[in-house]
Amino acid sequence: MNILILGATGFIGSAIAARLLADGCTVTGLARNPDRARVRQPAVRWIRADLEKMTNVADWATVLEGQHVVVNSAGALQDGLSDNLAATQQRAMMALQQAAEPAGVTLIVQISARTDGAGSDLPFLATKRAADIALAASGLPYVILRPSLVLGRNAHGGTALLRALASFPFALPLIHADSPVETVAAEDVASAVSAAISGTLPPGSDIELAATERHTLTSLVKLHRAWLGLPDAPVISIPPALARPVSWLADLAGHLGWRSPLRSTAMTVMSEGVRMDRPARQGLPTLSAAETLADNPSGVQDLWFARLYLLKAPIIAGLSLFWLLSGFIPLLAPEQASAHFLPFVPVGAAMAMTIITCLIDIALGAAVLVRPFARRALAGMLIVSLAYLAGGTVLEPELWLDPLGPLVKVLPSLLLTLAALAILDER
Repeated sequence: MNILILGATGFIGSAIAARLLADGCTVTGLARNPDRARVRQPAVRWIRADLEKMTNVADWATVLEGQHVVVNSAGALQDGLSDNLAATQQRAMMALQQAAEPAGVTLIVQISARTDGAGSDLPFLATKRAADIALAASGLPYVILRPSLVLGRNAHGGTALLRALASFPFALPLIHADSPVETVAAEDVASAVSAAISGTLPPGSDIELAATERHTLTSLVKLHRAWLGLPDAPVISIPPALARPVSWLADLAGHLGWRSPLRSTAMTVMSEGVRMDRPARQGLPTLSAAETLADNPSGVQDLWFARLYLLKAPIIAGLSLFWLLSGFIPLLAPEQASAHFLPFVPVGAAMAMTIITCLIDIALGAAVLVRPFARRALAGMLIVSLAYLAGGTVLEPELWLDPLGPLVKVLPSLLLTLAALAILDER
């Protein structure tokens, strides 16, 4: 059977792909950037496509050719530079539904969410709800699966945030610490998709997936802390009002293309918790959170990831501030700044070189804040820093002995830039 998976490079989509390959299906993955996925999962046939640009029925003709089942595991939390929820979660899905029957698709499996409760009117849930309603009314065979908070060997979004919070030293700062949280294993979501494709789940099913236990955010974070091998720590409950500046900054980062789990949509949903209203369907596996973590023992790489996850934003912001200030401060006194060049070039050329280097610094400091440009900006920082070190060493070697260390201070900047490059990938 030929299966097309939307969002196949994602946390949930990759688990579904692995399960369906094990079931003997022929799997095609749709992703915006599938290059690394081809190396990770060579058994999957990969197609490069952007759901945001597939909002017309004709856009799906080639993609759906020969496919029997479509599994939609694509999604995003909030609108931003990298995501358009109305396009990807609603209009593209409606276009897919219209194109499915003429293409011979016999089933659509939609990975959705609980779309009522807190945040139900926000674009994240409103667009999912609109796509679910349209699918149910389309006349196509379908199964809608609504997982609670998904846990697994890997981590992304809310799961990654749990691990990061669990790794805090000395104390655990939590917002909505007593909110209820239900979980489901990524493998259980994949098993439910497999059951839908095999016919175990009848077409027209709309199922919430969650283990029978219910945690609070506090107990779930502490469970992850023990999984990471860290000793217990007290919880500091932070009032939601004090967290609003963090959400505001996370939303701003979202407009620049960064997908922070601390954005206002996540905070609104967590104010009520992640819980399901319907009883779990009998016959579907539902590992508890403890069982899920026990089946995937942590290693040192998990502890590193947890500790670095929340440091990523300060590292990028710190590098940006360093380069912006390096560019702006000399412009306050350009004559003084250009004095370093005067022994080697005329006054006009020295001033021009000063202004050019300042503009380069400012451009790099601004570009690193924009997610699509961040990798190139970090590479530029490395190149320019090495050029500054080489130039300074040749022209003014005595700067290495300067008490203020203008050249020595470039070295930790280089290391921080390399660290930022190392943790830049999101998937």
